[in-house]
Amino acid sequence: MRALIAPLRIALLLAHVLAGMAVAALLFPWLSQAGRNRIIGRWSRLLLAICGVRLRVTGVPLSPAVAQTGIEPGSCGRMLLANHVSWLDPFALNAAAPSRFVAKAEIRDWPLLGTLVTLVGALYIERGRRHAVASMNHRVRDRLKAGETVAVFPEGTTTDGRSLLPFHANLVAPALEVGAECWPVAVRYTADGAPSTAAAFIGETSIVASLWNVVVARRLQVEVAYLEPVPTAGERNRHHVAEATAARISGWLGVPAPAGRRFNATRDPADDTAGRAPAAAGGPARRAQ
Repeated sequence: MRALIAPLRIALLLAHVLAGMAVAALLFPWLSQAGRNRIIGRWSRLLLAICGVRLRVTGVPLSPAVAQTGIEPGSCGRMLLANHVSWLDPFALNAAAPSRFVAKAEIRDWPLLGTLVTLVGALYIERGRRHAVASMNHRVRDRLKAGETVAVFPEGTTTDGRSLLPFHANLVAPALEVGAECWPVAVRYTADGAPSTAAAFIGETSIVASLWNVVVARRLQVEVAYLEPVPTAGERNRHHVAEATAARISGWLGVPAPAGRRFNATRDPADDTAGRAPAAAGGPARRAQ
């Protein structure tokens, strides 16, 4: 039966995306960011419903203002750090509380998914460019200073939800610089009450195949759990915050905590551990792994 309904769900999803694009083009220029976020939240909840995915929000309650608009004027904002399983994750988090997402720029050109992610206000990062992280951090700082919620997936890729990868600590830096709260967020998919990999977007799975897996899944549910924020007051070591956040998420998911730190080519040399030789002045930057 679900296989018969699936084409209808996909057709409704396409219509929903087109309607969202029209709303964004015609209304967003006239709305405040809070007004846009309210629409994005409702649009994301309807997207999950069209896909047949039930949303469950648990954990530490957010303030009413943040839950409705993702913005708390007068605050230093908040950064959500979540494990990454599916292309559905940004919409699940937006359905729970509107956020600005950091996403790799390649997603912008993906069929359907690129349109969806752009529509919900992604902050794109050009990976592999020398100053990409610095530019992204500047934009994230601006959003946090405005009291907004910024969400990141610090694993840098997706898993099937049964493990957790080390977190990229660079993404935490803007939160520490402005004194924003760092909230661990655990994302888990279940079907008929048992852990499910139906929504996992991994390996060579195409977006079309992944979408089909989602719409034919039986009683698929995504749970978004807001965990106790990691203290950042006076903290200067972003690795400590990243590792503490990962530990809380892994503990909630019941999976092993990721071992070791994850670095990338654009890390601050000051964060290098003792014993690592400094790069030669003017030498080429190390390629991201």
